[in-house]
Amino acid sequence: MEIIVNGDKVHCEENITLEQLIDNLGYKKKQIAVEVNGQIVVKDKYESCVLGPADCLEIVTFVGGG
Repeated sequence: MEIIVNGDKVHCEENITLEQLIDNLGYKKKQIAVEVNGQIVVKDKYESCVLGPADCLEIVTFVGGG
């Protein structure tokens, strides 16, 4: 199936959870915030959030510095 991640098309398996996708893409769960179809998903729900075709995700990483 195809979804959109940060504006780019990404192919992934059907019924993939948000947590599995994050792992597959190499993100560290503690360092990101995720929005699915315009709604922020809390980290506790990543494992139960099943993605569907044409879902649109925005993944934002936190970077230290100053």
